[in-house]
Amino acid sequence: MKNILFICCIAFFTSCAAQKTTPKQDKAAILEVMKYQEVAWSQNDLKGFMQGYWKSDSLKFYGSRGLTKGWQQTLDNYIKGYPTKEHSGTLNFTIDDISQIETNSYWVMGRYFLKRKIGDANGNFMIVFKKINGEWKIVADMSS
Repeated sequence: MKNILFICCIAFFTSCAAQKTTPKQDKAAILEVMKYQEVAWSQNDLKGFMQGYWKSDSLKFYGSRGLTKGWQQTLDNYIKGYPTKEHSGTLNFTIDDISQIETNSYWVMGRYFLKRKIGDANGNFMIVFKKINGEWKIVADMSS
């Protein structure tokens, strides 16, 4: 019985240690999510772009039209505002800072640039990433 308990304890602590990541690894994973978002947006794949967001009614997006709550409402707003490739254009992010807030949470500050035939657009953002079920997701976004 002692051997089984010992083996279970070792397995538990080994699995916990294997799940820990360094801030450098976390930042690289967050940048991967954002790179995927750039590609999806630039193909006018707004649902693909939204895969970087937490699919929850608790998601918060704060933009020029005020506060939007929820993943679906945020997607609906994007679809309404960027109905075609001409509207969404090509997206590029410039990241100015990624800082850890607490374990499994980071804020990302930067700028976005939309190159479009109908007129370019750009602005600033601060987004909060949280690791949820092993995946980095945006839980809050403030863009201007």
